This record gives sequence, structure tokens and C-alpha cells, in this order.
Amino acid sequence: MGKSKEDITVVDKLEIREYHEVDFDRLCQIHDQARKRELEAANLSEAFKSLKIAAYEEDLFSYNIYVGQKDKKVIGFVAFSDDELAWLYVDPSFQKQGVGSKLIEFSLNKMKRPKKELKIFIRHNELQELLTFVAFLYCR
Repeated sequence: MGKSKEDITVVDKLEIREYHEVDFDRLCQIHDQARKRELEAANLSEAFKSLKIAAYEEDLFSYNIYVGQKDKKVIGFVAFSDDELAWLYVDPSFQKQGVGSKLIEFSLNKMKRPKKELKIFIRHNELQELLTFVAFLYCR
């Protein structure tokens, strides 16, 4: 039996594709909104840097970058190397709908499979719980 329109979620409509240079302004919007919230939750608001600065200082473009989009609108992005998930941001209006989980799952499948462990270095409790859960499922 198929899903009704009410049962179709954001994740069901999520398309993941490679980043294109024309996506940068949208990535800046997503990162800046989400990063400010993340830092506020950790009482570190003064550490905020816009993506237009952080992307170059933290070498974003040295990673594989993929975007998640719904109805052709970019709503999140992930950046990773063979052995590191380095960046993950989701538009705050689409958070807690499975977008981050899908982007993590996608990147873990593209990365070299971890041998014994996946280390998580993060201060954001909700994201750490999500990453721990997804990494557990992936490494089993």
C-alpha cells in the first residue's frame, strides 16, 4: 500500500547531490542560521564566523561536499573526506525531520568504512546523540 500525501515526509523527498558553486550563497544562509543557534546553545556566541570566512579558514572546499535538497531547494549540506565527517548543517526550519540523519548516512556510505570506532568531537548534545546512534548502526 502506498503512502498518502500526508504520510510523505521531508526525508522521502530529499535528494542528495554534489555541491555546485552556485549553491554557496544558500550554504551560507543555512550554515550561518544553524551555527548561531548551535553556538548560542553552548554559550559560545562570540565564536561565530560566517561561512564566507569559515569556509576558507577551515578548508571546506578540500572536502567532498554534498547538498540535500527538497523540491530543488537546498536544505542542508555535508562535507567529508575518506575518514572524516567534517561539516553537517541543516536549515533550522528542516531540523528534526531526518535530513541530518540522511546526510550522515549518505556520507558514511561514501567514506571508507571505519575499522573499529568512529570518534565524535562535538559539543552539541542533540547532534552528538544523533551521530552516536547513526554511527552505531553503521559500524555494527
